[in-house]
Amino acid sequence: MHQRDVVSWTTMIAGCMQNGSGEDALKLFLQMYLAGMTPDSTTFTSILPACADLGALQQGMEIHENVIRSGYLFDPVVENALIDMYAKCGSIQKARAVFDKMRWQDVVSWTAMISGYAQNGWGEEALKLFPQMQAAGMKPNSKTFSSVLSACANFAALEQGMEVHGKIMKCGFQSDVPVGNTLIDMYAKCGSISEARELFDTMQQRDAVSWTAMIAGYAMHGCGDEAVKLFKQMEHSGLSPDHVTFVCVLSACCHAGLVQEGYQYFNCMSNCYHITPSIEHYSCMVDILGRAGHLDEAEDFINRMPIKPDATVWSSLLGACRIHNNIQLGEYVAGRIFELDPKSAAPYVLLSNIFAAAGKWGGIEKVRKMMKDRCIEKTPGCSWIEINNQMHAFITGHGSHQE
Repeated sequence: MHQRDVVSWTTMIAGCMQNGSGEDALKLFLQMYLAGMTPDSTTFTSILPACADLGALQQGMEIHENVIRSGYLFDPVVENALIDMYAKCGSIQKARAVFDKMRWQDVVSWTAMISGYAQNGWGEEALKLFPQMQAAGMKPNSKTFSSVLSACANFAALEQGMEVHGKIMKCGFQSDVPVGNTLIDMYAKCGSISEARELFDTMQQRDAVSWTAMIAGYAMHGCGDEAVKLFKQMEHSGLSPDHVTFVCVLSACCHAGLVQEGYQYFNCMSNCYHITPSIEHYSCMVDILGRAGHLDEAEDFINRMPIKPDATVWSSLLGACRIHNNIQLGEYVAGRIFELDPKSAAPYVLLSNIFAAAGKWGGIEKVRKMMKDRCIEKTPGCSWIEINNQMHAFITGHGSHQE
């Protein structure tokens, strides 16, 4: 093109995003800026998702400054994109700051903020914001309900999840497939696997996510046989499992001690569905072998991996060494993890537990000295309890709770 206007540039940026090329979209935006073009609201709402998808917080902040300079600060669509970008980049405080400064928040604004809290582990804040949204006269949509249910699931807030379920029924979203999927996930994660299965069975329509959520629920509850049975039913239904489904069914095999079935599904990924196994799948296989006591086989499996094993893969084997009290292999594996993830306290704790189980007190002192010398601190344990729709957190070693 001899001449390019803002529409030309924005169309190309949007095209890159539609094709999943966020990096190219950011490069084009920079070229547009250097060419002296002033972005409009459509440009900003096209480029901010690129920052969100890439976790490019610094570029997102620079674009935010550009939004202010261009006079689009109070454009609600741009503000919503900013909230989403900051939340997905892990800067939830900045997302809330944009939300609080909005002249008027619509359902998209509230949903983006609730979703941001849920995604970043701020479940309590998400659950506080939901009634505030309703008090402001906003009617939740399917995405709002899915976000709130995710917060309930991650926070194990069953009573509040059941209340949200009631609102879903009143608002007529009970037949919405994504909402149904998050309901299954919520009930499973809150410990009510029978309720999750009842919802699954009564769904008028199911997609691959529905099946995967139910398989994941069974895996989470140690119901390996049920998970495997459901996986076979999914295949017979004509729906193809994806990489997440295989993580779930492999996890189920792990907790149920189904070694041969685990191998079968691991090989089925590439042979039947042309899915290349990822680190998660390899980690699951190591976990399956390790928990079943096949430690040497698990180590050999790692050494034969076509991709470089990360700390997660080795941690699966270290956990197995803890279960089966294998000190020699445990020390070797822990050393590999120290190299790959030197700041994590988890392998030190596991190694210490292996020594403790064997009565090797000198080994425990050695681990403690290593942690001290390397300035490694163990993260205190935390648990939650729900009482009268209020979540109470308790931290190990702290007496700070008001009651």
